[in-house]
Amino acid sequence: MAITRIGKPAIADVRGVNFRNIIINGDMSIAQRGTSTTNADTGYNTCDRWRINRGAGTITMSQETDAPTGSGFVKSLKFLEAGSGANPGASDRNFLQHRIEGQNVQYLRKGTSSAKQLTLSFHVKSTVTGTYIAELFDNDNSRQVSKAYTISTANTWEYKTITFPADTTGTFDNDNNSSLQFNLYFTAGSNYTSGTLNTTWNSNTTANRAVGQVNALASTNGAIQWTGIQLEAGSQASDFEFLPFDVNLERCIRY
Repeated sequence: MAITRIGKPAIADVRGVNFRNIIINGDMSIAQRGTSTTNADTGYNTCDRWRINRGAGTITMSQETDAPTGSGFVKSLKFLEAGSGANPGASDRNFLQHRIEGQNVQYLRKGTSSAKQLTLSFHVKSTVTGTYIAELFDNDNSRQVSKAYTISTANTWEYKTITFPADTTGTFDNDNNSSLQFNLYFTAGSNYTSGTLNTTWNSNTTANRAVGQVNALASTNGAIQWTGIQLEAGSQASDFEFLPFDVNLERCIRY
């Protein structure tokens, strides 16, 4: 009888098939700290691995059961303006952030001639239409790239995909520190919007990071929410990588 040897797949196969999503808990299903925080401040409050940078407003941050119909998602992360409206000063920003360890993104080959593009996909819903900014920030080399997307219809789930260019300058440190930071803006003061949007990788220039960003929380009950966030190597978005609940939870528990 022939014996079939079962072994571990090659690293390339693992990244090509499993765990291709660089984001952990992109479906917002894990919320070990609780499902709602009133007057959320900068830091981790509800859904695991998702950090708010709060610069203005009185924000309620919550895990919701609202999600796009037929998408397979059952949870989302929502930001609601509970006060009279966010009125950001020049240096204020509100954004959702995911921090990624350098040792988890070495395969992107950043800083080499074979660096890879990254494609972002997600579902978003907001009370305010207009231009929004998604950003990648290289924390090791102080480099960044921003891309704009448009929310066309208020209070309606919309699916978005964005491709970021490869960066042949500045390698990520191979350690467990925050090398790559992924930011989704929903408010930005003039210090971040007064320049020209930086759509290719460059050294950080503050004024070029969030040009065109609308204020999603300008009035009472202004809100924005996301789910199904996926960031992967390559130039095209693939279907969201749903992981078993226990696998997703274990990855979150590490932090």
